Amino acid sequence: MTPASPGAEMHSHIRGLGRVMVFLAAALASASLTIPEGWGEEGVQYGQLGTDVTLSCIGARTGSLVQWRRDGAMALPEGSAIHQGALVLPHASLAAAGTYSCHDEDGSLLHAVSLQLGHLPGVPFVSCRASDYENFSCSWTSSLETFLPTRYITTYRNKSGHVGPCLQDPARTGTCTVHRSEFWSSYRLNITEVNPLGSSFRLLDVTMQAIIKPDPPEGLVVEPVPLAPRRLHVSWKYPASWPKEPHFQLRFRLQYRPVIHRSWSVVETVNLSEVITDAFAGLEHVVQVSAKDFLDAGNWSEWSAEARATPVRDPATMVSEETTTDVSLGSLAEEPSQAPNPEPINRSDPLENTAILVSLGIFAFFVLAAVLVIAILIWLRVRKHSKDETKPHNFLVAATHLKALPRTQILP
Repeated sequence: MTPASPGAEMHSHIRGLGRVMVFLAAALASASLTIPEGWGEEGVQYGQLGTDVTLSCIGARTGSLVQWRRDGAMALPEGSAIHQGALVLPHASLAAAGTYSCHDEDGSLLHAVSLQLGHLPGVPFVSCRASDYENFSCSWTSSLETFLPTRYITTYRNKSGHVGPCLQDPARTGTCTVHRSEFWSSYRLNITEVNPLGSSFRLLDVTMQAIIKPDPPEGLVVEPVPLAPRRLHVSWKYPASWPKEPHFQLRFRLQYRPVIHRSWSVVETVNLSEVITDAFAGLEHVVQVSAKDFLDAGNWSEWSAEARATPVRDPATMVSEETTTDVSLGSLAEEPSQAPNPEPINRSDPLENTAILVSLGIFAFFVLAAVLVIAILIWLRVRKHSKDETKPHNFLVAATHLKALPRTQILP
């Protein structure tokens, strides 16, 4: 086996050391956040559920007797005990939370404390998404209900080693944004959850190509097409968050169905408009559109808000309905005629009639072409046959002519 070169070994050690330093930095940052300072008003004590919690009576003299009360009453949680003036709550549960006060022998108040109980932070769940190629956002949720006030420290580190904050938006709880991100770069996000008992963090590696997901298209408009009972014209716009550069294009997916149906029809396009050609005349349709990067990076956007429209009615059907309505209204004033209407009702679709005529025309053209080809083949065969019959006659004529020529005597 060939031994590794010193340069390769050094490179491997450097990479391993770099990873160790990253995790150490994250661990140190988390450890530095465990100090429970500024977590509430003065006089609040935090404890971990399921552990023994001790409340000290500040102001009590050493060796003096003290009394403890909970929420002003003498009753204390079951199993609690007073040890050297301090109140010990074994295996504290949520029911043990409350305001405790200690008093001297005369009942005078010495100290009061509000006890809040909860859990250490769990590792948060984190996901990231980019709605354009210039910024990306990450969101998170806690993996454990701690019952305690919680804060989050959010930072990132890119491929070149730059470290910066993932900025949190007070209006959007549980999200942060990295601005002016680099499309071809990778990022490591550090989301640290902190509460008065300690901290826990999640490291997440992301690339822009994998997390790109546009916002839904905007301005969806659906309109019927005049004189076309099976058509709807649909148009929309790029989402406002998508960059306007021409090299960042989107493709689109259109879904539609009659309101009374459950199944969707889906069409893909790169245009900002589309004509639905198989709508149902006279039925209201619901339409939605979504978007994806033109080069198929990332994921499809969510569906846009619904838009609805109804194709125009079939003119033949409208005339028939109007005639039926007129006859019905006239029957209110006079007896209806018993004679049948000799004119048939035309319920066919004009587009279907046109399609039938076109199909018949194409069929007739192919039939005529086939007949013409057959006629040409027959004519060529007959002509060739007639030529073959004239060849022996010409040969006999030539032979007779040669026989009639005088022989030339050859002299010695």
